[in-house]
Amino acid sequence: MEDSVSNGMANNVAQAIATALDWASTPDARAAAVAFLDSIKAGDVRILANTSFLLVKKNWSSEIRLHAFKMLQHLVRLRWEELSPTEHKNFANLSIDLMSEFADPSENWALKSQTAALVAEVVRREGLNLWQEMLPSLVSLSSKGPIQAELVSMMLRWLPEDITVHNEDLEGDRRRLLLRGLTQSLPEILPLLYTLLERHFTAALNEAGRKQMDIAKLHAATVTATLNAINAYAEWAPLSDLAKSGIINGCGFLLSAPDFRLHASEFFKLVSPRKRPIDASASEFDQAMRSIFQTLMNVSREFLYRSGTSPGSIDEGECEFAEYICESMVSLGSSNLQSIAGDSTILPLYLEQMLGFFKHFKFAIHFQSLHFWLVLMRDLMSKPKISTHSAADNSAVSSSGSGEVENAKKKTLSFVNDDFCGAILDTAFPRMLKREKIMHETALSLGVLELWSDDFEGKGKFSQYRSRLLELIRFVSSYKPLIAAAKVSEKIDTIIKSFLLSPAPTQDLAVMESMQLALENVVNAVFDGSNDFAKANPEVQFALCRTFEGLLQQFISLKWTEPALVEVLVHYLDAMGPFLKYFPDAVGSVINKLFELLTSLPLVIKDVSTLSARHARLQTCTSFIRIAKAADKSVLPHMKGIADTMACLQREGRLLQGEHNLIAEAFLVMASSAGIQQQLEVLTWLLEPLSQQWTQLEWQDRYLSGPHGLVQLCSEAPVMWSIFHTLTFFERALKRSGLKKANGNAENSSTPNSTLLNPMASHVLWMLTPLLKLLRCIHSLWCPSVSQALPGEVKAAMTMSDVERFSLLGEENPKLPKGSLAFTDGSKVDMSKEGYAEPSESDIRNWFKGIRDSGYNVLGLSTTVGDSFFKSLDVQSVAVALMENIQSMEFRHLRQLVHSILIPLVKHCPLDMWEIWLEKLLHPLFVHVQQALSCSWSSLLQDGRAKVPDVHGILSGSDLKVEVMEETLLRDLTREMCSLLSVIASPPLNTGIPSLEQSGHVSRLDMSSLKSLDTVASCSMVGFLLKHEGLALPTLRMCLEAFTWTDGEAVAKISSYCSALVVLSIVTNHTELIEYVSRDLFSSIIQGLSLESNAIISAELVGLCREIFVYLCDRHPAPRQVLLSLPSITPHDLLAFEESLTKTSSPKEQKLHMKSLLLLATGNKLKALAAQKSVNIITNVSMRPRSSANAPESKVDDGDVVGLAAII
Repeated sequence: MEDSVSNGMANNVAQAIATALDWASTPDARAAAVAFLDSIKAGDVRILANTSFLLVKKNWSSEIRLHAFKMLQHLVRLRWEELSPTEHKNFANLSIDLMSEFADPSENWALKSQTAALVAEVVRREGLNLWQEMLPSLVSLSSKGPIQAELVSMMLRWLPEDITVHNEDLEGDRRRLLLRGLTQSLPEILPLLYTLLERHFTAALNEAGRKQMDIAKLHAATVTATLNAINAYAEWAPLSDLAKSGIINGCGFLLSAPDFRLHASEFFKLVSPRKRPIDASASEFDQAMRSIFQTLMNVSREFLYRSGTSPGSIDEGECEFAEYICESMVSLGSSNLQSIAGDSTILPLYLEQMLGFFKHFKFAIHFQSLHFWLVLMRDLMSKPKISTHSAADNSAVSSSGSGEVENAKKKTLSFVNDDFCGAILDTAFPRMLKREKIMHETALSLGVLELWSDDFEGKGKFSQYRSRLLELIRFVSSYKPLIAAAKVSEKIDTIIKSFLLSPAPTQDLAVMESMQLALENVVNAVFDGSNDFAKANPEVQFALCRTFEGLLQQFISLKWTEPALVEVLVHYLDAMGPFLKYFPDAVGSVINKLFELLTSLPLVIKDVSTLSARHARLQTCTSFIRIAKAADKSVLPHMKGIADTMACLQREGRLLQGEHNLIAEAFLVMASSAGIQQQLEVLTWLLEPLSQQWTQLEWQDRYLSGPHGLVQLCSEAPVMWSIFHTLTFFERALKRSGLKKANGNAENSSTPNSTLLNPMASHVLWMLTPLLKLLRCIHSLWCPSVSQALPGEVKAAMTMSDVERFSLLGEENPKLPKGSLAFTDGSKVDMSKEGYAEPSESDIRNWFKGIRDSGYNVLGLSTTVGDSFFKSLDVQSVAVALMENIQSMEFRHLRQLVHSILIPLVKHCPLDMWEIWLEKLLHPLFVHVQQALSCSWSSLLQDGRAKVPDVHGILSGSDLKVEVMEETLLRDLTREMCSLLSVIASPPLNTGIPSLEQSGHVSRLDMSSLKSLDTVASCSMVGFLLKHEGLALPTLRMCLEAFTWTDGEAVAKISSYCSALVVLSIVTNHTELIEYVSRDLFSSIIQGLSLESNAIISAELVGLCREIFVYLCDRHPAPRQVLLSLPSITPHDLLAFEESLTKTSSPKEQKLHMKSLLLLATGNKLKALAAQKSVNIITNVSMRPRSSANAPESKVDDGDVVGLAAII
């Protein structure tokens, strides 16, 4: 009767499984089937067990049997405790019996694997006793045949893998017991695995020799399963145990077996990065590692010989295997080179093989070895004081003591000789090329060498690979400068000669361009100040200078006039800059060559095809700046010659203003190294001609008298670009000649000598007066009454550029035209059409963007030059220019205004000028932005879409993209405004705000020490704002609203302003402020904690809550009232909280009490706090994810002791 009931239940469950898995079933039927199966899993545990054991029998389909195994595993994992000890034993016996039943050639692999997994799950639950009882029967079962042995190997594989990876349900004590049991059993497990490996590999060979292929396949499957099991122990089992059991030798032998070598190579990949122990077992570890080195080196030697003598005979399978071997060799050398560092026979052979891998024509193999050489050279070239890395620091040469490390380093370094370094450079130079960038003929000339290609998977980006290659070139150049100089010179000489013979050299520039980067890195490494070139052996100095002088003369002798070739040549001259610092005699010839190249290029753009010449001219002019930086004082004697040539070219009309400005910027760089007097003279010489033009009233009256004048200006390209270049050069002058960093930190300085510190102070006034008129006109264009009457081209130019839209969407920017100049925010202005043709919509948009960017930067930078800005400039003209049309400004422009002008102005405004400047500029800003942000955030949170004024400036795009751009604009402006408030609350601007006593006792506050707000406001900008209602109210509203906005970054910025308000409410007797902080701000902060986005700032917010309650609850009833208004608090809870506060004076402990109370009072609804709660989890023995043996992945060791040794 019971059997019939069980069979009936089994039939019902089987039908449900079939229905749930059958996609032909109706959705309702599948849902009903899933619900029924869930009810079985959650119902009577014995029915679940009996039914599942029935369904794993052979009379059911594979799908049903697999599902039944999953149900059994679910029972063991989650409902095991519901069974009695006797039932546990019966369940375990049934599970083990299943392994015998499934030892059938007809059973598929998935079912056998699930059988083994079930037994492993049972062992995991039952622990040490069951494992010790089971082990003899498993050994016995494994000897009965290949299928039984395969099942035992599967089980042995599942057991440690489940423990180290899937252990979330395993309690800590039982886990330790089981791990201890496994470790204690290693002397039985590892020899068993070796025996199975040897027995079945031999049997597979024998059966294959007798043509019994079916039986041979069974033995081969067992070998594979055994290798998988071995790999499950490779990461944590003591290396000495693996060696003693013969497993290392066994896996090494299988590296020569094509059918098993990939699985065997996985073992070596796992053991190679193992960390050297620091106890007595270190010598055994080193011995085992030396064995691994020799095993892998034997395989590598054979592969490298074959691929070197007969590359065509190497197929893809062998290359894949070699890549895995190379990966293990890299791990060995990067983590355990100390094991062979003392062996003068093995070490040089190992380095030679790693060089062979680096030189290999297959890119994947070369790519693997690059990591080793980087780690090795970085470690060998590091200074002694930082050379005592452990293996965990990826130190290639690590040992127990710093003396041993240094000795090992010296010994290793002695083997990295001139030939090694030369070979590394010879390999690295051509690999700087990308396959897609070179001509077919060039690719053919490289023979079988496989270059980087975008088709490669899992190799990152080409730029990342090339940067690593360049880093290696720098290390080698630092170590062997003469070799590097000779090699790079020889390679460039060869390339130039081939170019001179080529009928179309411009078609294959990639080779020349790649070697320019190599040269730049070699020169930087050789002549870097930290390399002590000046202290080097005179013979070495002479040889290096002779080599680079010869190369430089070769560059200078080239008569290239093609724009593309000129650009490349200019970059080569740039790369020689650091050499010129030590060889000043060559500077004059380089400067003459730059002017020669500049004048060889056409000045006027006749058509699109000559745009490249314009770009080449700009690059040539920019080269003056780069060389001035790199060559330092070596350029100073040539300043007059450069100035005379510039003047001559200008008189002849052969130098455009933008080009003149670039060369003039080089003068600013030169002057900065020549002293303050020279700097002042250079600035006067460069800026006086600009001043004479800029201050003329004629152009100001014509173009800056109103919007109509600006519209006229937009039709006159020469004047447009002249204004642009004057402004941008002044911006560069401010940046190049501004305060040094050490002085720039002295915010709010108003010392009498501050103007003397900045050589630009005397020039600011003449620039700013017309600039303010210009900005006022540009701002007025966005006023509705003006914009409606604008010409279509100008109106269209006011929309966002593609670059801005892509930036807002977080997408990659479209390719920009040559001749574009970059601005600080990543935008570009196309300079290629300067002085040419009628301005287009795009030209006008770029000009608007450039004027706004540079104009705002000039105003912001001018606030740093001292008192001249604040005391000489008319504040009313500034306020009108910036704030008159603020209500028509788009969010992107408001953000820029705040960032570039107002934040620097607030930082540097002298204290005695606050009254004059701050209210005029901040009041209209605060009022408008608070209202605009409030409206936009309300729309976003309620309707799902922010309302921003920029929307009409977004030309096109899907609704979703427009919504993303709108929200980005809103968040950007919100964060910038919160940054402004954060700056206002910064300590340098609030010296009048005292720090709170670090005491939690509310009675400690001396009421007689309270100050008036007027007293504090004289030396606190926050206090100053609070004194002026027009400034205070919008910021106070913004503080409250910010906590409702889902932007944790903005809250993090504004919290410092809120903190200043809290402190001021505590130390002053300002009634309205106390009321605001105690009630409104307190409530808003608690509300802010309900948003998960504020989790990053939750600790600071809880701290503010604690300060408000501790210091103000006895001065105002609001803090208690706010807490009592929370949904889940009782008066008793509040009393208990207050009592706990009185028992500790530690702010940290009081914050914990406040956090606990807030969670209690809100019924755990404060998501910002819930997101920060720690979760007790059992960590894995190894945190690395495990890949299957069929798809090996790179492993990086991450702990001190790996595996079981970390537990027992």
